[in-house]
Amino acid sequence: MKQRVIEIKDLSIGYSVKKNTKVVAEHISSTIFSGELTCLLGANGIGKSTLLRTLTAFLPKLSGEIFIQQQEIDAYTEKELATLIGVVLTEKLDIKNMTTRELIGLGRSPYTGFWGTLSRKDKEIVDNAISLVKITHLAQRVIHTLSDGERQKVMIAKALVQETPIILLDEPTAFLDFPSKVEIMQLLHQLSRKTDKTIFLSTHDLELALQIADKIWLMDNENGIRTGTPEDMALNGSLSNFFARKGIIFDQDTGLFRIENEFDKQVRLIGHGQKYAMIRKALSRNGMMASRKANSDILIEITDAGIVISRLSLPSLIVSTIEELLEELVV
Repeated sequence: MKQRVIEIKDLSIGYSVKKNTKVVAEHISSTIFSGELTCLLGANGIGKSTLLRTLTAFLPKLSGEIFIQQQEIDAYTEKELATLIGVVLTEKLDIKNMTTRELIGLGRSPYTGFWGTLSRKDKEIVDNAISLVKITHLAQRVIHTLSDGERQKVMIAKALVQETPIILLDEPTAFLDFPSKVEIMQLLHQLSRKTDKTIFLSTHDLELALQIADKIWLMDNENGIRTGTPEDMALNGSLSNFFARKGIIFDQDTGLFRIENEFDKQVRLIGHGQKYAMIRKALSRNGMMASRKANSDILIEITDAGIVISRLSLPSLIVSTIEELLEELVV
C-alpha cells in the first residue's frame, strides 16, 4: 500500500529581497506518495524551484506545514533530513580529477562521518546504485569527460546511495537532448517502482511528463496547485484550461499537445490509419483543414495504388509521397 510520505498543508513559499518578503505562492495543500513519480509543471517564474527548495528545507517556509513521514519538517535536524531527502539540482557539475565512483560515494557522507571513509557496506551500496542506474561502464570515468546525460545519471546514483525515501529533482532533463530526456524520465519512473521511493521533480518537458508521470502537479497564479493523474486531469479539463493560450491546444483525445494553425482552405480526405493522420498533419501545417466530411473541390483518397488527388476540371493524379502531394496542393 502506498504511504503518505510528504503532506503539505496551507503552505506559503517565497524568499527575502533586501529585508522584504516576496511571496511566490500560497495556500498550497497536497500529498506526495511512496512508489510514485510526481512531476511539477508550471511557467517560468511561477515558483517551481522555490517550492522544491522549501520542501528540502534549503529555503524556510513562510507559513503552513510540511510533514515528512508524519513529522513536521522543522522538527528534523539538518543531518536527519540528509537521511530522508536526496536532492538533484539543475546546476551543471564543474568537477575535475574525480571518478564517477568517487563522486557517487560522496552520497554516503550522512553516514560516514568526518573522514568520509567508505566501509564494505557503503561500497556495496555504491555498487548497487551504479547497477540500478546502469552506469557500470562509467564507474572509472573522470567526471569532466562525461556527457550531460551521463552526468545526470551519476547525480541520480549519488542521490540513491543516500538511501533516502525521498528524491527531489529540479529540472533533471534540462540541457539534455531528446533521447537523453526520455531515458532519464524512464529511469526515474522505473526507480520509483523498483525502490518504492517518492520521486518528485520539476520539469518543462510537458509531453514526457504526461506520458511517464504517475501524478501531475499544475502550478499557476490563479488556481494555486491542482494535482491528479495525467489522465484524470485531461478528462476534467485541468490540462486544457492550464494551457489555454494562443497557439497551444491540449488534445483530450490523444492526451498530447498540438499547435493551433490558421486555415484558409478545406480539403476532403478519405482514408484511415497512420498515413491518414500524417497527411492530415502535413496539410494542417500548410493551412488546409482536412477531414472526411469537408465540403471542398479537392478530394484526396488514400489507396493501395498511392495518394489520389481529384480536383474540379482537372484529371485525377496519383502521387506516392506526402512531399509530392504538398507540391501539387501548396501554391
